[in-house]
Amino acid sequence: MTILRIPLAALMAVAFGSALAAVSADEAARLKSELTPFGAEKAGNKDGSIPAWTGGHTTPTAGDKPAGRRGDPFKDEKPLFSISAKNAEQYADRLSDGQKAMLKKYPDSYRIDVYKSHRTATAPQWVVDNTFKNATRAKLNGDVVEGAYGGIPFPIAKTGAEVMWNHMLRWRGTSWEFNINQYQLTADGKAVLTTDGRADQQMPYYFPDGSPEQFAKGNEYWMIRLVNAGPPIRAGEAIVGRVNIDGSKDQAWVYLTGQRRVRKLPNPCCDTPTPSAAGVMAFDEIEVWTGRLDRFDWKLMGKQEMFIPYNANRFLQPKTDAEVIGKNHFNPDHMRWELHRVWVVEATLRAGQRHQAPKSRYYCDEDTWICVLGDRWDANGQLWKTLWAQTFVAPDLPGNPIGSFGFNDLLSGQGFMGNLYNAKASQYPLKPRFPDSVFTPDALAGEGVR
Repeated sequence: MTILRIPLAALMAVAFGSALAAVSADEAARLKSELTPFGAEKAGNKDGSIPAWTGGHTTPTAGDKPAGRRGDPFKDEKPLFSISAKNAEQYADRLSDGQKAMLKKYPDSYRIDVYKSHRTATAPQWVVDNTFKNATRAKLNGDVVEGAYGGIPFPIAKTGAEVMWNHMLRWRGTSWEFNINQYQLTADGKAVLTTDGRADQQMPYYFPDGSPEQFAKGNEYWMIRLVNAGPPIRAGEAIVGRVNIDGSKDQAWVYLTGQRRVRKLPNPCCDTPTPSAAGVMAFDEIEVWTGRLDRFDWKLMGKQEMFIPYNANRFLQPKTDAEVIGKNHFNPDHMRWELHRVWVVEATLRAGQRHQAPKSRYYCDEDTWICVLGDRWDANGQLWKTLWAQTFVAPDLPGNPIGSFGFNDLLSGQGFMGNLYNAKASQYPLKPRFPDSVFTPDALAGEGVR
């Protein structure tokens, strides 16, 4: 792997411990000059294959229907080239270990279609303003963020932990709904429906009328309630989660129809299987990474140009799940990959902690801070899982939230595809703010199927 640069500040943080403070006003001023408002390099790369950022994509997309299905702003574009097992070596320095392993494991069906790169990342002005304020007020106290609110917490990130917090506190809206299907991919090529559900989600961290002081009273940054309509064996099941800046205070409850009661989950964290995916995926594998930083030591490896899933409105266009699900992985006909700069972060199991994956590596887009690819190694040092997530263009947000995500188990041949909107009438509709009571165990009990 060729890393373009390793910031001196990152090396110093590793050498001298986690004295992680906000940047100076002079350094923050770069967010209004050579850096984008979120902290990416505004300029393109030398050969122009990565363009300059010019404000992101805010133009309404033809085919977008309010609270309905979404169009594709780049529907007329064709792939520039395709990467397969036959020519993978030619592009090896721009591929993750997991993608190289997928090309090798499935040489006859897996490929990466590379399209023209578009830097579409954007956000409302109030999120931009808060991000600028966070640069000089946010800091890490151990593994916990302090002083951040309403924007990217560390737009000028110095450490791997700061990059991962940027991913977790990324802009994805204030309140929204999704209707989804999720599937387990078996080793023999079958797609088994695990979830047909509707979810309400909310980010109190992004309430426009909030403040760091108000938010710090509870520190719950993400809330979700998922109710299953299917498959039949899971119809009526539900889960509520309240995710806290301090991961030790995360809370989740499930309603199980067989027991007819709400139960609090004892450990909604880390490598514990999540009920939202029928136990197929771990909590901290949701959307590539949704976990607790205190389980690992985080090392910022630097920045690299890589082919990553991006601007994936193309994936939203088919109207059946079968069209986007391949035999052992997603159907590459509907995937869009682009060349972008990513921050590379390695996670190594911290002394005294336990986890099924003692080593991981994440690739986080510089424009959105979303970790779109991840690889995990098992206790024997074998490359075990490769994780992926797609962003799509949502001018009504405006922004680039994660759509579908999943993983492939490179050892067992199994996999998972989550958050498929293809068979649904709506794709990530924005909603007015939900009452806090929506995300409580009492709400689950009141809605429970008896």
